[in-house]
Amino acid sequence: MDVGELLSFQPEKPTPTAKGKKRFHDDDLSDQVDKRRRGQVSFSEESKISEEEREKILQLVETEASAETLDETSLKKMLLNFEKKVYKNQEQRIKYPDLPEKFMESELELNDIIQEMHVIATVPDLYHILVDLNTVQSLLQLLSHENTDISIAVVDLIQEMTDVDTLNENDEAATAFTDVMVDGQIVAILVQNMERLDENNKEESDGVHNTLAIIENLLEYRPEMSSDAAQQGLMQWLLKRIKAKMPFDANKLYGSEILAILLQNSDENRLLLGDLDGIDVLLQQLAAYKRHDPNTKEEIEMMENLFNSLCSCLMRSENRSKFLRGEGLQLMNLMLREKKMSRNSAIKVLNHAMTGPEGVDNCQKFIDILGLRTIFPLFMKTPSKGRAGPSHAELEEHVTNIIASMLRNCQGTQRQRLLSKFTENDHEKVERLLELHFKYLDKVRVIDTEIEREKHRLKMRGEEMDEDMEDEFYIRRLDAGLFTLQLVDYVMLEISATGASTIKQRIMQILNMRGGSVKSIRSIMREYAGNIGDAKDPEAREREQDRIMQLVDKFL
Repeated sequence: MDVGELLSFQPEKPTPTAKGKKRFHDDDLSDQVDKRRRGQVSFSEESKISEEEREKILQLVETEASAETLDETSLKKMLLNFEKKVYKNQEQRIKYPDLPEKFMESELELNDIIQEMHVIATVPDLYHILVDLNTVQSLLQLLSHENTDISIAVVDLIQEMTDVDTLNENDEAATAFTDVMVDGQIVAILVQNMERLDENNKEESDGVHNTLAIIENLLEYRPEMSSDAAQQGLMQWLLKRIKAKMPFDANKLYGSEILAILLQNSDENRLLLGDLDGIDVLLQQLAAYKRHDPNTKEEIEMMENLFNSLCSCLMRSENRSKFLRGEGLQLMNLMLREKKMSRNSAIKVLNHAMTGPEGVDNCQKFIDILGLRTIFPLFMKTPSKGRAGPSHAELEEHVTNIIASMLRNCQGTQRQRLLSKFTENDHEKVERLLELHFKYLDKVRVIDTEIEREKHRLKMRGEEMDEDMEDEFYIRRLDAGLFTLQLVDYVMLEISATGASTIKQRIMQILNMRGGSVKSIRSIMREYAGNIGDAKDPEAREREQDRIMQLVDKFL
């Protein structure tokens, strides 16, 4: 037991209440609970204790802690006792199904042994014993116990035992322990248990929260189980919980976080969410923030989780068409106009929806719904970093990429409307484009200088550059601003090649005035072409590379 917790007020854990056909009152248990917990120290909020008493309590806790140190023998004894309590309770419930007072005693005993088993979380090296003695299967079975207080007690225990820091203390034992839980479809069992919990009851609401903690622990320790977990009813439960008409609370926040984790690196989960009409659920929940900001920092975090989930889903072309049909573009465009906290994240979503060949329909539609009126003011003056959403530099990247995607994907009248924007107000948007070019060119030169120094030091030590180091250096350059510079220069080439002749004239004029180099633009775009495209589709990649190099030749 944590000393700090003991010295502060901690309400006593609720004792289980039998949930058969009859439900007996908590007061009926109080005397029996007191008998079982003789010697347990508890304080009311108003209690005041002296320093001397505190010292005595500290000594008592230290003595108890040393006495409770588990070894293999004592753990096996505890687990054997646990199995006896489980069996006795099952027997009593079968024998007296309609008489809760008959199995109340065994229920209390089962709850007490589950509480005692929390000490197992302090010895992860011994987790293999739980596997060997089939204790894990018994715990999984208890998650479906008729009395939800028992199932919640087991949830609390498993949550503590699956803490990632604890699991990492002994990888071999933890792997065996989690293997049994995963093979036993623990996520499906946990979801079924959450379905029957009433979150209007604080203890059961806490049970839902701790259940989500177990799932998060397992996903962090075993990321590969993400797709299976989603398929075991978790994705459906999360979507149902997120859209439930309930006041915002910790469980809704936690649910949005788990959803974002599931979608982060799994194409299967992204497709599953789309099949479950999850795009509409996300858009409906985000619609609340088009004219109103979240009320608390926790609600801001939930809003960001929903935006991140939407961005992850839009990496699949199948979901982009659902986003389009669900009027996601119109919602994001409204957020840009309203200038609320959601605006910056809406820019990120638009970037994901419109980028690449799969973004053609969204690009055309965005211009049709007058999106140019909202995106170009943001191009001219990048929004400041708010309490939520991307940073200032990320926003410049997103906005520039949106414009680049429209130039790449739009044809006909939509393209002409886009190109005409660069001649408005005496080519002010061309001037802004060159301003960004020089800004990011300077940033890239700084990081290039640092990298050259590191390469020189490697050479002096006689170390050779390998492919991994080259990739690392390139990623660092992209993060420092190279990617935004490439996008800016790509836009420059596109509008010079297909826009009014005055556009290229203004570009060359500004380059000459500021000492810019056409050669540096060519070098930047050649590097961009060499790294662009989908490696899974070599032909499409080669076509795009050829197109970019043709733009470079035409510009020169």
